[in-house]
Amino acid sequence: MQAVKKAAALPAGEDAALKAAVAAIIAGVKQGGERALLDYEYQFDNVHLESVLVEKAERQAALAALKASEPATVDALYFAAERIGEFAQKQKECLLPLHYQSPIPGLELGHKLSPVQRCGCYVPAGRHPLPSSALMSVVTAKAAGVPYVAACSPPAAGFGGIHPAVLAALEIAGADDVFCMGGAQAIAAFAYGAGAVSPVDIIVGPGSRYVTEAKRQVLGEVGIDGLAGPSEVLIIADATARADCIACDLLAQAEHDPASKAVLAATGDALIHAVTRELADRLHTAEPDSAMARAWEQNGEIYRADDLNEAAAFANAMSPEHLELLVAPQHEAAMLAALTSYGSLFVGPHAPVALGDFVSGPNHILPTMRTARFASGLWAGTFLRVQFHQHVSPAALAALAPPCIHLAAVEGLPAHADSVKVRL
Repeated sequence: MQAVKKAAALPAGEDAALKAAVAAIIAGVKQGGERALLDYEYQFDNVHLESVLVEKAERQAALAALKASEPATVDALYFAAERIGEFAQKQKECLLPLHYQSPIPGLELGHKLSPVQRCGCYVPAGRHPLPSSALMSVVTAKAAGVPYVAACSPPAAGFGGIHPAVLAALEIAGADDVFCMGGAQAIAAFAYGAGAVSPVDIIVGPGSRYVTEAKRQVLGEVGIDGLAGPSEVLIIADATARADCIACDLLAQAEHDPASKAVLAATGDALIHAVTRELADRLHTAEPDSAMARAWEQNGEIYRADDLNEAAAFANAMSPEHLELLVAPQHEAAMLAALTSYGSLFVGPHAPVALGDFVSGPNHILPTMRTARFASGLWAGTFLRVQFHQHVSPAALAALAPPCIHLAAVEGLPAHADSVKVRL
């Protein structure tokens, strides 16, 4: 791979100050409960709240008001919620309980699938409302069968609480409780409880560096879906791809955040030159200090691949959050077989990442920072536990006992052997 444009070097070293600050906030919520939580909301978000709980009536009113003022927005949210829920339900249907008779007579083995009982969904608040993130987490948890799904989001500037579009989305998604809280303090409240906020079993959803670090620190006390970093896209393209589509898709990724990463791996100079011209034209009309312009300038990358095999190897090493495949149709099957590591794949000229961000159905909460090598995006299985069982007859016990007793002795565990012997 030949680099045509590379990202600026990132500063080395871990942010010890961030870790210490988050640890202090978590300790504060553990010790101070709701009072500390409300104090942190005032300190970090400059809002005075009597309680972080958003009453059901307020959520219903937000949905009704949005329906009156922006009916197209409500229609789009319902459409997206249906697609997300449909996909999550199909995923759940792939997961089946298991029960079978072992070749050893009298030994029956299997598992059952049980949803976690309580989930907390974190919905970030950026420069604009993010109702799609509310749908992605809450709808998927509900489809998985989680009995209690709580959600939280920080107060939005100028509203004194959660943005009405996010509140409306949470009502459409079916959240059982909604809390106006954000940052590390919200993660601590979900993990340990604080007043109206009861502890949950798993916390899901992306957030700021403080949210991500807080999820890291409470992991073990509760489950988490993963540790989110800046959003990413890798586009693999050959000479058949449209330069304007590639440029738009790279900049669409860049506009998420100044830290977003957009990468192109193309097989020809002519396409790279055309994309570069398109990018220059589009950035010329953008605000020079916009998140999109800064992200592309600092983090955007373009590589020239000798062939599609090299591009596929590059993609597997990068393990991107989003992967677009814009190649001739006759090459798609071979590339799909070669690509092994990504969060979500978008195949062909009619599948921009934006569809996955909002309405196509597969979740947009995805692994970043190369964690797609071992992690999956948020899905129905995130909320399901696989619980094993075994039924043993006297005949099966007799067949299993000798090797079990022998291995117990090898490992120096005589009481284990006795627990078998006493049953013979």
